[in-house]
Amino acid sequence: MHVAVLGAGYAGVAAVRELETALPDGVDLTLVDERETHLVQHLIHRAVRKPDLADRLTIPLSELIDRATHRQARVTGIDPDAGEVDLDDGSLSYDAGVVCLGARTAFYGLPGIEEHATPLKRLSHAGQIREEFDGVSPGGRVVVGGAGLSGVQVAGELATLGRDRNEPPHVVLLEQEDRVAPAFPTSFAAAVADELESRGVTIRTGATVTGADGDTVELETGERVGYDQLIWTGGITGGGAMTGERPTVRANLRHGERTFAAGDAARVIDADGQAVPASAQTAVRQAGVAATNAARVVEHQRDGAGFEPRLERYRFESLGWVVSVGDGTVARVGGSELRGSAARAVKTTVAAGYLGQLGGVESAAAFVREQFGHE
Repeated sequence: MHVAVLGAGYAGVAAVRELETALPDGVDLTLVDERETHLVQHLIHRAVRKPDLADRLTIPLSELIDRATHRQARVTGIDPDAGEVDLDDGSLSYDAGVVCLGARTAFYGLPGIEEHATPLKRLSHAGQIREEFDGVSPGGRVVVGGAGLSGVQVAGELATLGRDRNEPPHVVLLEQEDRVAPAFPTSFAAAVADELESRGVTIRTGATVTGADGDTVELETGERVGYDQLIWTGGITGGGAMTGERPTVRANLRHGERTFAAGDAARVIDADGQAVPASAQTAVRQAGVAATNAARVVEHQRDGAGFEPRLERYRFESLGWVVSVGDGTVARVGGSELRGSAARAVKTTVAAGYLGQLGGVESAAAFVREQFGHE
């Protein structure tokens, strides 16, 4: 029998590591990803201001898996009922699978946005953003579209990066909702806005982008906002293998007869009927449920009789939230907002803990030094 995990992001790595111990002997396990490394995605914004950190944000997949086989290929199509996967170098089939392909930046078909804006999904994007920022004229304007956590963090990094210039570029953050971090609690969003403004970021809420050309961003009101650099973090959508969609799955994470989905690849409705925000912590916890359920499907297929297996149900329980704004940090822990050194300690503990858990001890130590090497 064969189990496949598609994608080696947070959910994919967590699912594989769970399945390596949960699957019975004799069941083959394959991890499919076009890359050789796992990217610590939630820290990628740091590489904009600190390029030397980039190498520490990738961990070879060979160091993360034991029993599983890594097939380095790009997934181009999936039949979740039949358990068939199309790859750029062929195909594979599975008896049970977990789709963890993540998501790509959503441009929503807005004219000129994909053409003129840089997203932040890969380390190459971080390098491109830094290069473009270095080329912005004194007193120029950098526009960041989308004030979710990615937009907040890249705006904070750029405002901090420019503060030592004689005429720093103006960083403007556009958000169509009425506050930054709109998917998060109001008090957390307010603390994030305060942190941004203290670093000179101009926040414009209620600003719906309708398009862009090479010099300006157009808003729904008809206003045109000039820019020297444009960055887009306005949302996520499914990748090509998911036909550009993020399918909705219920609490058992089932996405077909043989398939489960976890992480950003799907919109998850949990056991309480709550829509779950896309984040690293939710991806990892969903992956545990998806892997458990895939293992139960395999066990049921091996037995060949009896009732359908009882599947675990995912319930969202926030462990708190933390966001970097340049050298500042805002954390929400236990219903309270933290800022300053206390919040940064939370951020460092979470990030270093994740790196250390994966075996990236040197990367974890370097991140701690990077965080606490300045005030």
